[in-house]
Amino acid sequence: MRGRSHRRSGTFVALLAPLVLLVAGCGVWPGAGARAGDDGLRIMVPNTPGGGYDTAARTVARVLQETGAAEGVEVFNLPGAGGTVGLQRLVDERGNGRLALQMGLGVLGASHAVGARVTGTQTTPLARLVEEAEAVVVRADSPYRTIGDLVSAWRARPGTLRVGGGSSLGGPDHLLPVELAGAVGIDARKVRYVAYGGGGGELLPALLDGSVDFATSGFSEFVDQIEAGQLRVLAVTSDRPVAALPGVPTLKASGIDLVFDNWRGIVAPPGIGAADRDRWITALTTVRSSPQWRAELARHGWTDAFLTGDAFGAYLARQDKAVSALLAHLRLT
Repeated sequence: MRGRSHRRSGTFVALLAPLVLLVAGCGVWPGAGARAGDDGLRIMVPNTPGGGYDTAARTVARVLQETGAAEGVEVFNLPGAGGTVGLQRLVDERGNGRLALQMGLGVLGASHAVGARVTGTQTTPLARLVEEAEAVVVRADSPYRTIGDLVSAWRARPGTLRVGGGSSLGGPDHLLPVELAGAVGIDARKVRYVAYGGGGGELLPALLDGSVDFATSGFSEFVDQIEAGQLRVLAVTSDRPVAALPGVPTLKASGIDLVFDNWRGIVAPPGIGAADRDRWITALTTVRSSPQWRAELARHGWTDAFLTGDAFGAYLARQDKAVSALLAHLRLT
């Protein structure tokens, strides 16, 4: 979560793990799968296929293989309760150095919103990979032509305008309108948020048929509809304009003091060995440094936000604390 109290530092920290592994062959985990060249690694996605976490995990797995950092990485989905079913499974797999979880801000928020028994701070942090700007979106014939138009109407009728998002309570699509309301002087507890847990696939029809007045989501969910002129982006939430959305202002440029970035990263179960932790970080560092990954950043509109190990752990702890406090203020925990 990046609100007024969480500003971009301007630099990304990359703690490079040792490049020489303790076994022959780059990226090989000793005693891995039975198939030759299979490292026996699995990345769990805590939501359904086709969502943001799923896309990120499958992209990571493919680039791991393309770069030779790891072979035979399996990606599987375990959805439920805003991602906390997968998080619980990960924590229960204590000591399993061949399992990882693709997660992000949404999982942290859901763990507090649903009262889960586990949080992201109980995992072994491996790497924060990317950040992605959220967008404030309306359908093409909306009366709100600018973010200023929308805010004026929202101030006049707080609690009446419906905002849709593709994440459950506590997720980024929910946290953004809550923080936006606070930034423009609206009581955040009056935000009328409607969750469409299937992501953009379920949110899009609701936006197009007028079931919601506006939506907050990662813009990549709606690229085709934006290009086709069915939807209009009023503002993006990043520090700087998004190259893929020419002419769309940031909230800051529109006079709203808010920067908000969703992020995605990878964590492992608690209690894994130092050697497995270092192998994962080395493999993910190889991915991040590759031309294949740079091409994926451009294709998906992701921003490099690489942070590993203990530094990522400290970031997770700060995010977890901030989300918990915000949801407590909203009386959702």
